[in-house]
Amino acid sequence: MTLRPLFASLMLACASLAGAAAQAADKLTVQLDWLPGGDKAFVYSGIEQGFFEEEALDVTVLTGRGSSDAVTKIATGTADVGFAGISALMMAAAEGEVPVKAVLSLYSKQPDALFTRAGSGIASLKDMEGKTVAMPTFSSSNALWPVVLQKNGVDGDKIRVIKTDPSTMAPMLAQGRVDATINWVTVAPAFRQVLGQAKQELAVLPWSDFGLDGYGWSAMASTRLIDEQPEVLQRYLRALRKSVAFAIANPQQAAKDLQAHVPEANVEVVQAEFEASIPLLQNEVSEQFGFGTFDPALLKATWDWVAASMNYAADKLDPETLVERGFAAP
Repeated sequence: MTLRPLFASLMLACASLAGAAAQAADKLTVQLDWLPGGDKAFVYSGIEQGFFEEEALDVTVLTGRGSSDAVTKIATGTADVGFAGISALMMAAAEGEVPVKAVLSLYSKQPDALFTRAGSGIASLKDMEGKTVAMPTFSSSNALWPVVLQKNGVDGDKIRVIKTDPSTMAPMLAQGRVDATINWVTVAPAFRQVLGQAKQELAVLPWSDFGLDGYGWSAMASTRLIDEQPEVLQRYLRALRKSVAFAIANPQQAAKDLQAHVPEANVEVVQAEFEASIPLLQNEVSEQFGFGTFDPALLKATWDWVAASMNYAADKLDPETLVERGFAAP
């Protein structure tokens, strides 16, 4: 008889401990820079495969409307961490103090590219003179475009620019309403699908083939999180690294992980989009300096492109101040 109360007490204690453990997970709000496309599949693998949970993290993922929007959301406290082109962070910091830092390099090559139809006669940026290009209304690529043209001896005044919603650009290209579009290489599979329905083929001209070097998409964190909860950020980045590695090794499963959160997503397209991003994640730059790191010279080259695109003085900003290197190592 005396064992029953003891047993009950032990059970209650265990239940209390289990409840406390369940409540111990730190909550993090993760801000995407756009809708959940294939390039972001690894984020959802982190959730579905339990990598964030293993690090005692409870993450909530928010969609965004561009890199500048993502930086703003992190800076204002709407999100704790997120993803954005590092050029957007540089532009924001050049205009005023911004409490956000890049903590992990994802794309060690720039993702910007020109999309056109195969057989269009556009094989170089110079061939765009006299043509029409569509670009997203909000994109970090927009500011770089004139500088890339200038560096390649192209007269930008001879190119007609149409700014539009990203969702309309593939149909516009397929219908011949524009000669080319400006996009990240990661969305090429979706464009191929649309052009394929019109019995056309997509041709992709990466700007990295025309001299655009530097860092692109990066993981960001608020300085509040960096200063007040560095151990939480360290766990988050550890889970993020596992997520990226898993997705690279299992792109189809990563696509399914994303579909678990976005039921309308096409697994084949999502997988193809993520696979298109792998050369940006793994390449000769990441092999030389290590995945996730920021080489000082290449970081400066990134800023030089941004400064030229925005007519900033080269010494207006020290790009080193925007990077928190203490979290780059595994």
